[in-house]
Amino acid sequence: MSNGDNDFVLSIRGVNKTFGGLQALSDINLNIEKGKVHAIIGPNGAGKSTLLNTCIGLLTPDSGSITFGGKDLTKSMTPHAINQAGISRVFQTPQIFPELSILQNVMIPAFAKRDGAFSFNPLKALREEEGILNEATTLLDDLGMGEGAHHHAGNLSRGNKRRLELAMCLIQHPKLLLLDEPTAGMARHDTNRTIELLKKIKESGMTKVIIEHDMHVVFSLADRISVLAQGAIIAEGTPDEIKGHPKVREAYLGSAEI
Repeated sequence: MSNGDNDFVLSIRGVNKTFGGLQALSDINLNIEKGKVHAIIGPNGAGKSTLLNTCIGLLTPDSGSITFGGKDLTKSMTPHAINQAGISRVFQTPQIFPELSILQNVMIPAFAKRDGAFSFNPLKALREEEGILNEATTLLDDLGMGEGAHHHAGNLSRGNKRRLELAMCLIQHPKLLLLDEPTAGMARHDTNRTIELLKKIKESGMTKVIIEHDMHVVFSLADRISVLAQGAIIAEGTPDEIKGHPKVREAYLGSAEI
């Protein structure tokens, strides 16, 4: 168990968000512990992606606070400022540069993180920075994408675009990595490769929050799980605790074994 706020990378306190008459998030309280993998599960429409969007500045909560590194992210911080502070996000729909090569896609976020998104010449940097080139190449090899590194990213399958975006986030060395269904659209062998990479990253101490419907992924990676239903947290605990939780079975997992 944690001993205090200093154990948490991210603290969410009393967050509410409505869209018209729909209560998307209802009094969310959540602590993300340093160096851990925290999974957020729940049925479609439960508010999972909305919650992540409030953490990266794409949405502003109606009330409550989200604290990261001693800063309240709800206090006029832009998505770019939040990224520079150390939060990276893998989206449900991959955000890549389709006209560039796979390797260039991975290298550009590293330059943007190092130099500032608007203060570097990407074409010059891509030619000159050997260190970033080597790291990007290693990441792609770990993801099984090294052989096609010079192919256009726009030609990738959806599952491979998701793996590419993961590499684009990892090369920024975030303090907190938010993964929104990181294995959606992947074949099982690619899913397993991604799980192994995320396990390796876990050993480095990087904190991760994962939204995922694949329970194999969740139970392979998560240290702690929160369950959302209709915008509210209905359960939280270790994987073993969540597997047997009656509210979880009723709201999300039904009567099936997990």
